[in-house]
Amino acid sequence: MQELKAKKLAEMANLIRRGAIEAVYSGKSGHPGGSLSIAEILAYLYFEEMHIDPQRPALPGRDRFVLSKGHCAPALYAALAHRGFFPVEELRTFRHANSRLQGHPDMVGVPGVDMTTGSLGQGISAACGMALAAKRQGQDFRVYTIVGDGESEEGQVWEAAMFAAHYRLDNLCLFIDFNGLQIDGPVTEIMNCTPHDAKFAAFGWHVISICAHDFDQIEAALREARATKDKPTAIIARSVKGKGVSFMENQTDWHGKAPNDEQYRQAMAELRAISEQITPKGDVSHG
Repeated sequence: MQELKAKKLAEMANLIRRGAIEAVYSGKSGHPGGSLSIAEILAYLYFEEMHIDPQRPALPGRDRFVLSKGHCAPALYAALAHRGFFPVEELRTFRHANSRLQGHPDMVGVPGVDMTTGSLGQGISAACGMALAAKRQGQDFRVYTIVGDGESEEGQVWEAAMFAAHYRLDNLCLFIDFNGLQIDGPVTEIMNCTPHDAKFAAFGWHVISICAHDFDQIEAALREARATKDKPTAIIARSVKGKGVSFMENQTDWHGKAPNDEQYRQAMAELRAISEQITPKGDVSHG
């Protein structure tokens, strides 16, 4: 990947993280840990991969994205805001009374949200339906979805996996956000759903394993997914819960709580410092 492109994507992932922290802090509730772990995936999808138009969010031929782990809406909202679907300043209204930015994505109220999600396991099923509809209607758009590793304990996820393979939905690409933690602790201790790669392969999927924070690997995986025919693709993305904020990384406590004033200031300072490392002042590629 070209250096300038990699820098722009890294900065966008950082902005998504900052937006997610801003939203959760402003709303005094939310899910920062799993929002921070998917920032690179969202940055690549929304700023490089998907065919979308912020000026026409309901464009019929657009690619679709479903956040099956809907509690991580702060990251999705941040990506949509920076992509131009609504003002970035609106992130500060997250979970406020009368705000359209609810705690889980709402396709009726928020431009750019393709599916209302929240009840875990249901988003991937909706994504399967979208992909099958595209096949039946002769349309060539692609469908992307992110499922949490804890979410994959839901039986509906595996029903959807069986469905997608049966109908040969090669226009469907699933990311498993494998950060290893859920609200009550390590995934392998609560209800061990590993190995994801062997299980999805057994269900008839094409499977790729990557680091969720490496843009070269994300790019290569999505290229491979597009080239795969007659099978849906599952990308097992190994990630760090709370990525980018030192005191949140790999900490179950940060699955679902808001930072206080001091923690907010520290988190934003750390993320701004990362941004400066990506594009130092005076670097002509900055901005």
